[in-house]
Amino acid sequence: MITSLNTKVDLAIKGISYLNVPSYGNIMIGNKSFEFYNERNVKDNIQIPWEEISHIVVSVKFNGKWIPRFMIVTHKNGTFTFSSRNNKLLLREVCKYVDKDRMFRSLGFFKSIVGGIRKIFNKN
Repeated sequence: MITSLNTKVDLAIKGISYLNVPSYGNIMIGNKSFEFYNERNVKDNIQIPWEEISHIVVSVKFNGKWIPRFMIVTHKNGTFTFSSRNNKLLLREVCKYVDKDRMFRSLGFFKSIVGGIRKIFNKN
């Protein structure tokens, strides 16, 4: 059995991890880490201590009315993408432990296309 890093749980909510194949489970926000536990496989879990998080990238749609997913970028282990039923509530709880200066909006579709075209022409 996997032991939690947290001593106090602020929020526990159902969520999805998009690591390789989408896996359904529970997301726990606590005083020491962000944790994801798979419903079916107990060994399939993700525990990210708050000190390990570099920044969080949030996908925002319809001027902030809908947040479909968010990515946690760590210092050593790369990027983890998650989604839950209520991402706004989840991110408000994460804001208690991660500074708002380290939370960013992701680029929209057209801004990413324009940025890619600019990179192509600026290389030459």
